[in-house]
Amino acid sequence: MLFQAQFHDIRMLIPWIRIRREQRALRSIAEQRRRIMTPEEVAEQSGKIIAQLERMSMFRDAKTVLLYYPIHNEVDLRPLLTKYRGQKTFLFPVTHRHSMEIRPYDGEDMMRKGRMGVPEPQTETWNGSVDLIIVPGVVFDQHCHRIGRGGGYYDKYLRMHHLHAKKIGVCYSFQLKKHTIPHMWLDHKMDRVVTPQQTIG
Repeated sequence: MLFQAQFHDIRMLIPWIRIRREQRALRSIAEQRRRIMTPEEVAEQSGKIIAQLERMSMFRDAKTVLLYYPIHNEVDLRPLLTKYRGQKTFLFPVTHRHSMEIRPYDGEDMMRKGRMGVPEPQTETWNGSVDLIIVPGVVFDQHCHRIGRGGGYYDKYLRMHHLHAKKIGVCYSFQLKKHTIPHMWLDHKMDRVVTPQQTIG
């Protein structure tokens, strides 16, 4: 009976292991492609995504916006911080060993590298509402599924907080797949995905 129970547990894990393995493969390919982008390409493509965001009511109507600090040539949305200063409250994630919190952005002088090497605000924890969450990702698909950086921080956070906040994923065109990417019920879908050329969702 013990052997049967162990076999059943292993069999239940097989789909999860397979999906995570496929996600890692897709993540690796997309990250390699992203890392060879030039600074000029990042700035140009990010500018196009920003322009699309600014036309969306989800962004225009949002008073509090959770952004992210770009690393390794991710879409750079930092120009929004200057352009909408005083009009919107921008928040950034702060990661701990197994969790994530959010804090208000109060200028680059208040940013310090956190445990993941990503700059994080040194302000107090934000406990208020969040209207819009702009989520980084490595791979997305036409159904707004997302493969993230691999730490699971956003998925965990979204399961616990801000269920009514709108979620927009941003990526370059080569990161958006036409086929459905492997995913599980724990992986949060976005409401929209924005690339330099189009908006999905």
